[in-house]
Amino acid sequence: MTEVIGLAVAISIGFSLGMIGGGGSILTVPVLVYLLHINPILATAYSLFVVGLTSLIGAVSFMRKGLVDYRTAVVFALPSLLAVFLTRQFVVPAIPEEVFAWDAFILTKNMAVMLLFALVMLAAAFSMIRSGKEDQEADQPIQYNYPLIVLEGLVVGILTGLVGAGGGFLIIPALVLLAHLPMKMAVGTSLLIIAAKSLIGFLGDISRQAIDWPFLLLFSGFAIGGILLGSFFSRYVSAGKLKGGFGWFLLLMGTYILTKELFI
Repeated sequence: MTEVIGLAVAISIGFSLGMIGGGGSILTVPVLVYLLHINPILATAYSLFVVGLTSLIGAVSFMRKGLVDYRTAVVFALPSLLAVFLTRQFVVPAIPEEVFAWDAFILTKNMAVMLLFALVMLAAAFSMIRSGKEDQEADQPIQYNYPLIVLEGLVVGILTGLVGAGGGFLIIPALVLLAHLPMKMAVGTSLLIIAAKSLIGFLGDISRQAIDWPFLLLFSGFAIGGILLGSFFSRYVSAGKLKGGFGWFLLLMGTYILTKELFI
């Protein structure tokens, strides 16, 4: 039964990516860890593959509509790709199994990953709640603040490498504010960036993790079905309203993970 629920949630993960260009990826790790009982470190690797492949399918749909800005994608993606690959290749393996101990409290590697993930989830929640209340369509000409775009690319890449989240909730505001992209073009460009850095990050795990390919491909297939549905319905539903509602859901999820890891 839990497997069926997990696959159903996979559809919602893709659906959210198709609708708003982010958010769905941040559900992947909690679903894999708490619902399907997969080790957190392996779950972040699976998340990179699921998010990367699903986002790539979604990006192709936006490319066909001319809603991807390739110049911005390259400027943002190059430092992000480098950061996520180095993080998965060197930083994550270097984290000790026992990160910190104080009296009876022991912060393990798995617990640290989930706590960091919960904080990322809370940041995503506040970002989506706020952006859901604002009109983010931009009528200004596209501009490029290269230093800030490169810096945010590095930050998002490190974050992706650590917790397996695509970072669309960070990428989209950066594209709107720093490059003045219209919202729909920011969504399409975000999906292309997420696809590239997530799949490259996953390459750093293939040699070190025992990948259950049949399960991973099945889960990814359901997520791809979700993103195709999301891309179709995105033309009929207000992304702002969806972001706001999804933000509140993430707020509850992040609070639950923090509570579970620290007090239960």
